[in-house]
Amino acid sequence: MDEKIILLKFGGSIITDKAGTGAVDHARLAALAGEIAQRPGLRLVLVHGAGSCGHPEAARYHLQEGVGPANKEGIAVTHEAVAGLNRAVVTALREHGVDAVGIHPLAGCRADNRHLISCEHLPIVQLVRLGITPVLHGDVVMDASRGACIISGDQIIRYLAVALGAARVGLATDVPGVLDNGAVVPVITRDTVGRLSIGCSGNTDVTGGMKGKITELLALADEGIESHIFHVSRTAAFLDGKGHGGTIVRK
Repeated sequence: MDEKIILLKFGGSIITDKAGTGAVDHARLAALAGEIAQRPGLRLVLVHGAGSCGHPEAARYHLQEGVGPANKEGIAVTHEAVAGLNRAVVTALREHGVDAVGIHPLAGCRADNRHLISCEHLPIVQLVRLGITPVLHGDVVMDASRGACIISGDQIIRYLAVALGAARVGLATDVPGVLDNGAVVPVITRDTVGRLSIGCSGNTDVTGGMKGKITELLALADEGIESHIFHVSRTAAFLDGKGHGGTIVRK
C-alpha cells in the first residue's frame, strides 16, 4: 500500500474486566476513542482482544481442543460475546467522530491446527483508503484440522502487519511493557528472549497470554516488522511516534 498504516491493538484486559464476566470498561473506551479522534489524519487499523467477553465462553466449551457436534454451540456463544465487545468499541469511536466499522474474523479468516492461515485483507485496504477505521477482534474461526478454534488478536496483528505493510505496530496493555522480574525489558529479540522470565495472565486466557503475544511478535520481527508493547496510558505517545517507555520486539 502507498499509505502508511498504523496497526494498533487494545488488549482485552484494558477494555474489559478480564477477571469478571463480560463487563466492558466504557470509560476507558471513551478515553481511547478521544485520543484517536484527535488524530484524524492517521491511517489506522484497530484490533482488540476479547478479555472477559469471549475467553470464559471459549474455555467453557473447550474450543481450543477442537469443535464437533458435542460443543458446536460454543461457536455461536463465543462469537456473540466478542462481537458484542466489538460493537462497544465501534460505538465509542463513532460517538467521538471516528468513522469506524467492525469486521468479524469468523467471516473472513481461516485457521489450521490453531494457526491463522488466511485473512481477507483487501476490504480492509479499501476501507482505510476511504478514511474508515476497520476494527477487528480475537474470534472463533473455522479450522481445517479442528473444526474451529480461537484466533487471538495477536495472531491477527501479525498477519495483517505483513499483508498491509504496516509502518508501525503497537499493542496497548495493562502493564508498562514486557516485564522480567518486575522490570520493563526495553528490547526483545530471538537472541535475548530465552533469558527472560515472562509470566502469563492469571485470568482465563485461551490464547496464551504474554508468552503467546511474544511468540507472534517475534515471528513478525522475522518478517522485518518491529512492534511496540506499552501501557495503555502511553497510547497517544505511540500514535505520535514518541517514546512510550515500553518494550520493542525487533529482529
